[in-house]
Amino acid sequence: MLAIAAATVFMSAPGQSFSVAAFVDPMLEELGIDRTGYSIAYMTATLIGGALLPFIGRLVDRFGARKILPLVAVGLGGACTWMGQVGSLAGLYVGFTMIRCLGQGSLTLIANWIVGEWFHDYRGRAAGICAVGGTASVLIVPQVNNLLIDYCGWRNTWIVLGGIVCGLLVVPAAVFLRDRPEPLGFLPDWRFPVNETTKPEAADTPMQTVEASHADAVPFISEKSYTVKEAIRCSAFWKIASVVATVSLVGTGLMFHQVSILNEKGVSRALALSALGVQAVAATVSTLIAGYLIDHMPARFVLASSMALEVCAILLLIFLPSPGWIFLYSALLGLHGGIIRSAGSMVWINYFGRQHQGAIQGVSMSIMVFAAAIGPVPAAIADDVYGTYGPALWAFLALPIIAGVAILSATPVSIDHSTEQT
Repeated sequence: MLAIAAATVFMSAPGQSFSVAAFVDPMLEELGIDRTGYSIAYMTATLIGGALLPFIGRLVDRFGARKILPLVAVGLGGACTWMGQVGSLAGLYVGFTMIRCLGQGSLTLIANWIVGEWFHDYRGRAAGICAVGGTASVLIVPQVNNLLIDYCGWRNTWIVLGGIVCGLLVVPAAVFLRDRPEPLGFLPDWRFPVNETTKPEAADTPMQTVEASHADAVPFISEKSYTVKEAIRCSAFWKIASVVATVSLVGTGLMFHQVSILNEKGVSRALALSALGVQAVAATVSTLIAGYLIDHMPARFVLASSMALEVCAILLLIFLPSPGWIFLYSALLGLHGGIIRSAGSMVWINYFGRQHQGAIQGVSMSIMVFAAAIGPVPAAIADDVYGTYGPALWAFLALPIIAGVAILSATPVSIDHSTEQT
């Protein structure tokens, strides 16, 4: 299950900004669209796609990942084929909407859902291992994209990506994936039930037992869970959301214009894309460390450290002494991003429980996607209007400072389900 979740994160690449970044310049050249128009198309399409994610989350809660994942994978494969055929700005809007909703949004949500259902005590560490799929994607996919674009053009590269998505996800998900451990006779973390009925008071976290629907299944065990309406009434929800939004907005803005921003600093296109490898290696290390830490300490401290690393990375980019420093910049971004991929994906279920995790993560993913939609626009406007990315970088710097301070006070809260009070 963990391998399928990691593969799902890996194959979200066609909808991720680090993959799209390789296509920006060749698509601008052939389609005759300016950078601001292209970025606004990306923003608008991402907003539309993000609005669908709460619906996707509820579908996953209701029908399970085994049914939904193959459908999403086929849809993303079709979206990549569409991107390979696009010839107008309107077509670009449609294509971006599909790849952002199905790739960046839905596949990431489904992978997190699988980990949340199959792990409890080892959830952070499992999330860290799963997130290695994401860091491997950052390491491999941009380089593959660049090679394929040089060899067969950007249109054929999109089509190849679509085929790979379908090939790696559809059959494994349909054949091997199972939604939850209880119908198979297990508890989360692959534990065997000690007794026929697990007592809620024996657990460290408040648990609830739900009757299983299969004769051989064990009772469904979950932490005390919050509905979406209950979660969004908690200040902790919005403090966590501020971190998610900051990571997505700033990270997308920097990644989307990575080649151009670094070119302004004297860094070549090849060096800019190769620096993603350093970022991926650093992210792999921090992903595993953060996964361990979130199982042993409050998540808010782990997330705050990610914000501090992002501040350091942006400051270094603003004052980059020479092109060689790009590798330290990439390492800082990688350390920051690795923490978010593991701790940031599991913080929702740790705070708000397992039963409604798809719906809650759907809302959080919408916030993330909306922020990602905005991210490329300030940088594009700064470049078009001022001829430099400097003003956008200073604006980006303020956001992780604010979010880092806010998340430190995001302590878990208790909701009494028998009343309407928070």
